[in-house]
Amino acid sequence: MNIEKTLILVKPDGVRRGLVGEVISRVETKGYAIEALRLLNADRGLLEKHYAEHIGKPFYEPLVEFMMSGPIVAIVASGNRVIEGFRSLAGVTDPTLAAPGTIRGDLARDQGTKVVQNIVHGSDSPESAAREIEIFFPK
Repeated sequence: MNIEKTLILVKPDGVRRGLVGEVISRVETKGYAIEALRLLNADRGLLEKHYAEHIGKPFYEPLVEFMMSGPIVAIVASGNRVIEGFRSLAGVTDPTLAAPGTIRGDLARDQGTKVVQNIVHGSDSPESAAREIEIFFPK
Protein backbone atom coordinates (compact mmCIF):
# COMPACT_ATOMS: atom_id res chain seq x y z
CA MET A 1 0.00 0.00 0.00
CA ASN A 2 1.13 3.52 -0.79
CA ILE A 3 -1.13 5.61 1.44
CA GLU A 4 -0.60 9.28 0.72
CA LYS A 5 -2.38 12.61 1.01
CA THR A 6 -3.21 15.15 -1.67
CA LEU A 7 -4.64 18.64 -1.83
CA ILE A 8 -7.71 19.07 -3.98
CA LEU A 9 -9.08 22.52 -4.71
CA VAL A 10 -12.56 23.12 -6.09
CA LYS A 11 -11.89 26.34 -7.94
CA PRO A 12 -14.23 29.36 -8.05
CA ASP A 13 -15.97 28.11 -11.22
CA GLY A 14 -16.80 24.81 -9.53
CA VAL A 15 -18.07 26.52 -6.38
CA ARG A 16 -20.14 29.04 -8.39
CA ARG A 17 -21.76 26.22 -10.35
CA GLY A 18 -22.62 24.21 -7.23
CA LEU A 19 -20.27 21.33 -8.08
CA VAL A 20 -18.55 20.91 -4.69
CA GLY A 21 -20.80 17.99 -3.72
CA GLU A 22 -20.27 16.32 -7.10
CA VAL A 23 -16.48 16.57 -6.75
CA ILE A 24 -16.56 15.22 -3.18
CA SER A 25 -18.90 12.43 -4.25
CA ARG A 26 -16.55 11.36 -7.03
CA VAL A 27 -13.57 11.39 -4.64
CA GLU A 28 -15.44 9.30 -2.06
CA THR A 29 -16.96 6.97 -4.66
CA LYS A 30 -13.42 6.25 -5.85
CA GLY A 31 -12.68 5.10 -2.30
CA TYR A 32 -10.56 7.98 -1.01
CA ALA A 33 -11.10 9.50 2.44
CA ILE A 34 -11.78 13.19 3.03
CA GLU A 35 -9.55 14.19 5.94
CA ALA A 36 -10.05 17.96 5.96
CA LEU A 37 -12.21 20.46 4.14
CA ARG A 38 -12.57 24.21 4.26
CA LEU A 39 -14.37 26.91 2.32
CA LEU A 40 -12.33 30.08 1.92
CA ASN A 41 -11.76 33.20 -0.11
CA ALA A 42 -8.11 32.93 -1.10
CA ASP A 43 -6.13 36.16 -0.85
CA ARG A 44 -3.17 37.13 -2.99
CA GLY A 45 -0.62 36.14 -0.33
CA LEU A 46 -1.94 32.60 -0.07
CA LEU A 47 -2.12 32.24 -3.85
CA GLU A 48 1.41 33.62 -4.29
CA LYS A 49 2.66 30.80 -2.05
CA HIS A 50 0.56 28.19 -3.85
CA TYR A 51 1.54 29.28 -7.37
CA ALA A 52 5.13 30.40 -6.53
CA GLU A 53 6.65 28.32 -9.36
CA HIS A 54 4.53 30.22 -11.90
CA ILE A 55 5.45 33.78 -10.90
CA GLY A 56 6.48 35.70 -14.00
CA LYS A 57 4.74 33.39 -16.47
CA PRO A 58 2.15 35.00 -18.79
CA PHE A 59 -0.78 33.12 -17.23
CA TYR A 60 0.18 33.92 -13.61
CA GLU A 61 -1.80 37.15 -13.08
CA PRO A 62 -4.97 35.91 -14.82
CA LEU A 63 -4.74 32.71 -12.77
CA VAL A 64 -4.41 34.57 -9.46
CA GLU A 65 -7.28 36.91 -10.43
CA PHE A 66 -9.47 33.92 -11.31
CA MET A 67 -8.65 32.14 -8.05
CA MET A 68 -9.54 35.31 -6.09
CA SER A 69 -12.82 35.77 -8.01
CA GLY A 70 -14.89 33.75 -5.55
CA PRO A 71 -14.77 31.15 -2.81
CA ILE A 72 -12.80 27.94 -3.21
CA VAL A 73 -13.00 24.67 -1.32
CA ALA A 74 -9.75 23.12 -0.14
CA ILE A 75 -9.81 19.38 0.57
CA VAL A 76 -7.23 16.97 1.93
CA ALA A 77 -7.93 13.47 0.63
CA SER A 78 -6.02 10.32 1.49
CA GLY A 79 -5.71 6.81 0.16
CA ASN A 80 -3.54 4.39 -1.71
CA ARG A 81 -1.94 6.31 -4.64
CA VAL A 82 -4.46 9.15 -4.16
CA ILE A 83 -2.28 11.73 -5.96
CA GLU A 84 -2.15 9.73 -9.18
CA GLY A 85 -5.73 8.54 -8.72
CA PHE A 86 -7.23 11.99 -8.26
CA ARG A 87 -5.33 13.41 -11.22
CA SER A 88 -6.76 10.60 -13.34
CA LEU A 89 -10.22 11.28 -11.91
CA ALA A 90 -9.85 15.01 -12.66
CA GLY A 91 -8.80 14.50 -16.29
CA VAL A 92 -6.36 16.52 -18.36
CA THR A 93 -6.08 20.26 -17.78
CA ASP A 94 -7.81 21.27 -21.02
CA PRO A 95 -11.49 20.45 -20.48
CA THR A 96 -12.09 20.18 -24.23
CA LEU A 97 -9.63 17.29 -24.37
CA ALA A 98 -10.53 15.70 -21.03
CA ALA A 99 -12.05 12.25 -21.37
CA PRO A 100 -15.73 11.66 -20.63
CA GLY A 101 -16.09 10.23 -17.14
CA THR A 102 -13.53 12.61 -15.67
CA ILE A 103 -14.45 15.67 -13.63
CA ARG A 104 -13.16 18.05 -16.29
CA GLY A 105 -14.46 15.96 -19.18
CA ASP A 106 -17.98 15.84 -17.74
CA LEU A 107 -18.28 19.18 -15.95
CA ALA A 108 -15.94 21.76 -17.51
CA ARG A 109 -15.64 23.40 -20.90
CA ASP A 110 -13.49 26.07 -22.48
CA GLN A 111 -15.01 29.38 -21.43
CA GLY A 112 -12.77 31.46 -23.69
CA THR A 113 -11.25 33.19 -20.66
CA LYS A 114 -7.62 34.31 -20.14
CA VAL A 115 -6.97 31.24 -18.00
CA VAL A 116 -8.54 27.80 -18.21
CA GLN A 117 -11.39 27.38 -15.76
CA ASN A 118 -11.41 23.64 -15.16
CA ILE A 119 -13.21 23.06 -11.85
CA VAL A 120 -10.42 21.42 -9.81
CA HIS A 121 -6.75 21.36 -8.88
CA GLY A 122 -4.90 18.31 -7.59
CA SER A 123 -1.34 18.04 -6.29
CA ASP A 124 1.07 16.49 -8.79
CA SER A 125 3.56 14.79 -6.45
CA PRO A 126 4.03 13.85 -2.80
CA GLU A 127 6.34 16.86 -2.37
CA SER A 128 3.81 19.26 -3.91
CA ALA A 129 1.02 17.72 -1.83
CA ALA A 130 2.94 18.25 1.43
CA ARG A 131 3.78 21.86 0.49
CA GLU A 132 0.24 22.67 -0.71
CA ILE A 133 -1.50 21.07 2.27
CA GLU A 134 0.65 23.16 4.62
CA ILE A 135 -0.36 26.33 2.73
CA PHE A 136 -4.10 25.65 2.94
CA PHE A 137 -4.14 23.80 6.28
CA PRO A 138 -1.34 25.29 8.37
CA LYS A 139 -0.63 23.49 11.61
